[in-house]
Amino acid sequence: MSITNRQVAPRGTAPGASAFPGPPGGRQETALGAPGGGPERGGLGGSSPRAGTDAVRLAGVSKRYGTGARAVLALDQVSLTVAQGEFVCLIGASGCGKSTLLSLVAGLDAPTVGEVSVGGRRVAMMFQEAALLPWLTAASNVELALRARGVPKAERRHRTGELLRMVRLEGFGGKRPHELSGGMRQRVALARALAQDADVLLMDEPFGALDAMTRDLLHEELGRICAEQNLTVLFVTHNVREAVRLGDRVVVLSSRPGRVIEEYRVPGDWSRGIDSAQTARLAGAITERLREEMRRHGH
Repeated sequence: MSITNRQVAPRGTAPGASAFPGPPGGRQETALGAPGGGPERGGLGGSSPRAGTDAVRLAGVSKRYGTGARAVLALDQVSLTVAQGEFVCLIGASGCGKSTLLSLVAGLDAPTVGEVSVGGRRVAMMFQEAALLPWLTAASNVELALRARGVPKAERRHRTGELLRMVRLEGFGGKRPHELSGGMRQRVALARALAQDADVLLMDEPFGALDAMTRDLLHEELGRICAEQNLTVLFVTHNVREAVRLGDRVVVLSSRPGRVIEEYRVPGDWSRGIDSAQTARLAGAITERLREEMRRHGH
């Protein structure tokens, strides 16, 4: 799915006003290695994003579902920018609004309050389930996205081959989803997302159902592809080490309603192994912050 998006709150909502009364979310930025300053490309093998170029911007965004006493506030006064080429991981307790935030950026829903903008960029989404069409081959699943963009048939076949090679699936284009492993199906889903020629990739726990070894391999592949394509990524995960391994920044959301309470920059010169001492140390600090937040809400 690919979209260009600018979402604003409906008329009649005061700019910057909270959708519900309550204490504002206090944000801190913690730099276990890279304090302050502009974003830096710390992800797996990437280069620095262009300074001052925001690919994604959320300004005072709140999202409320329902009305009256039974209304649920999912997000409250979230402000966040993601630079072109930056890889940002979102982490927080279940139900804190991470997936809701992705839906707003994708244009699948509109904020109750605030503004969401991707500056006219194309957006693609990737989910935990590959959601491949079972009657189509891997190549045909990828080609479907190209067809939706109106790419000519001859060019579609060539581009499909390129994309399958990019995700290390050359020779598997003729296989149907049931003939592929879980990791291979997610590679096809990634190729399909890349086929949409998007500038911004939204990923909602895409590796959550995979075994640890397969997930580790896909971390390497994703880092390489994002660096080569200069993709901007918003990546939702519950796995703190995964967030530290992949991200330039890890953004922590509070328990519901989701507010940005802390951001951690990940230095680009760190060892990015999932079991490295540096990854473990930063992951431990983030985990403790999450536990503190959950205790505060009585979880």
